[in-house]
Amino acid sequence: MFINDREKVVKLTQELIQAKSYSGEEDKIVEVLKKTFIELGFDDYHVDEYGSIVGRIKGNLPGKKILFDSHIDTVHVPEPDKWSVDPFEGKIIDEKVYGRGATDMKGALAASIIGAYEFAKQTNRNFPGEILVAGVVHEECFEGVAARKISEYAKPDYVVICEASELNLKIGQRGRAEIVFETFGKPAHSANPDKGINAVYSAAHLINKVKELEMTHDEYLGYGILELVDIKSSPYPGASVVPDYCKITYDRRLLVGETLEGVLAPLKVLVEEMKQEDPKFDAKVSYAKGEEKCWTGNTIVGERFFPGWRYEEDSDFIQNAYVGLKEAGLDPTITQYSFCTNGSHYAGEAGIETIGFGPSRENLAHTIDEYIEIDQLVKAMNGYYGITKMLLK
Repeated sequence: MFINDREKVVKLTQELIQAKSYSGEEDKIVEVLKKTFIELGFDDYHVDEYGSIVGRIKGNLPGKKILFDSHIDTVHVPEPDKWSVDPFEGKIIDEKVYGRGATDMKGALAASIIGAYEFAKQTNRNFPGEILVAGVVHEECFEGVAARKISEYAKPDYVVICEASELNLKIGQRGRAEIVFETFGKPAHSANPDKGINAVYSAAHLINKVKELEMTHDEYLGYGILELVDIKSSPYPGASVVPDYCKITYDRRLLVGETLEGVLAPLKVLVEEMKQEDPKFDAKVSYAKGEEKCWTGNTIVGERFFPGWRYEEDSDFIQNAYVGLKEAGLDPTITQYSFCTNGSHYAGEAGIETIGFGPSRENLAHTIDEYIEIDQLVKAMNGYYGITKMLLK
């Protein structure tokens, strides 16, 4: 089994790149996907309230559902003049397609669509179950949240996260949370600092205590991470004023099984201990709350907590997917993602059997002159065909 729909997959990748789709502005790419699903003979498509789209191909026999998940939003191009090509042209140079989202992850989306189309075509739809291809909004800023609507609608038995894996098979990932500490002081003129309580000094003391905390550890995913990424004081600018407020944001990388309550618990204990030691110290800790406007006009709201997940390598569905990739002529390594994906919802929250497989290298995402190799597109297309064949047996 080998499909070489090179022209189709390259052309679709270019069309998707040309449809600029920053987070919250994905309407143009949704229109491209609607047109594509109709032209390729998908049975139907569905656009949900957040603006994500799911195309469906039904087999002639009853069976399970496999969902290929790709996000359709991209990060911004802050300095387009630094690119050697137009970020939204989809130009081909030396067997590579260039453009914002080429690797992250419009090439993968194109490969999954053409792979699904070819599987349906070559089997005359004589397969059990359904193939669903999702283009999901707002992943770049809110991993897994918009995906909740996808699984609620599609109810898949299997999910393939199509994020870049360099054609390897991913069976897990660390999760991610944004944690916010707030310290509170008392304002005063900086000529008389003893009359106030400097919230930044309180924050500095807290930061040193946080660095001493022992982190969680997992045999496969490594250590959990709690890294300071942002700090702001108020009033700002603070000319001649002792700041009475400081906000410190941490990026917390999560391991499998870590919960909303469990992750915050030791941090709450730390804050309470510091209050006991110093009556002037006042602080609280919580998760950051996100609110993102969708192109449909609706709003996504939620705490920034996206769980980790991992499956055992010898699980039947993983071994079947591995065999499918081998039959497609690939030689994948079984490993895990180093970053957060929509798998945080499918596997981490919903418990749906999930794997990751996609073309290109993850370190090309978000870069100047982002590109994807055409060879990777063609191989991924065959990989998606092989996975579908083995999971919808």
